[in-house]
Amino acid sequence: QCDKAFTRNGDLCRHKKIHTGEKLYQCNKCDKTFSLNGNLIRHLGTHTGKKPYQCNQCDKAFLQNSVLITHIRTHIGEKPYQCNQCDNTFSLNCNLIQHLRTHTWKKSKQCNQCDKTFSLNDYLIRHLRTHSGEKPYQCNQCDKAFSKNNHLIRHQMTHTEEKPYQCNQCDNTFSLNCNLIQHLRTHTWKKSKQCNQCDKTFSLNGNLIRHLGTHTGKKPYQCNQCDKAFLQNSVLITHIRTHIGEKPYQCNQCDNTFSLNYNLIQHLRTHTWKKSKQCNQCDKTFSLNGYLIRHLRTHTGEKPYQCNQCDKAFSKNNH
Repeated sequence: QCDKAFTRNGDLCRHKKIHTGEKLYQCNKCDKTFSLNGNLIRHLGTHTGKKPYQCNQCDKAFLQNSVLITHIRTHIGEKPYQCNQCDNTFSLNCNLIQHLRTHTWKKSKQCNQCDKTFSLNDYLIRHLRTHSGEKPYQCNQCDKAFSKNNHLIRHQMTHTEEKPYQCNQCDNTFSLNCNLIQHLRTHTWKKSKQCNQCDKTFSLNGNLIRHLGTHTGKKPYQCNQCDKAFLQNSVLITHIRTHIGEKPYQCNQCDNTFSLNYNLIQHLRTHTWKKSKQCNQCDKTFSLNGYLIRHLRTHTGEKPYQCNQCDKAFSKNNH
């Protein structure tokens, strides 16, 4: 049903449940069911809050012993998995397996639209979607589609509202581990870069430099074809294309070309998506419900995004 392969039959059997939707493990606290016992155990922690596996070197605790063992290696620096072809060592076996591929795999699959090559055919297929804009993994609860299956799985958690990942420093919970990691930085990072013109502080020096431009008006990146200048080099490069007419990104389904890759990706959707959401105030249609909701605000005047430092409100979050 997909291109994935496994070294152990048990791993294959567990993976197949993702395709069949089989869910054998039921929570005795609510009506949720799970295809894997490990997922049920993690979910039960959201009811009890109990984390039986305590680290003896810090105050962290975990729902699963395997996660505790991995965590302990961050304290002791243990790397028990050694590569038999070089001196590299790893704390996790999966990292060793990944590394070994760099010795044994030869890149043999070449993209016919650029010069990139790949060691496995499924990597090439995934890469080709960056050219075509194809998104074969469709959510069965909304109109969103994704180019990778794991992106779909992560998205589907937003529908179930399951949040198995809990912050050990506050009460916040998250549906994705990556969101928890991002949140933890708000506890651990200290803003060390202070603006000498106001009281704002920044965690990254680059953000401070960009902010200083709002005080000084200094824009170090000057266009050599007009008098415009920019705070960032990347913005200058994009601007220069308006002078030279360079459009390096070509649609493979029509003759349109674009100066920016994201404009090409946006355009490709006009070939693959069918507009199915119609505005009830005018004749415009949209491919995604989210686009329709944003458009409706132009009729209603709704501005749901409120600034927490002044009275201004906006119809779009990025504004």
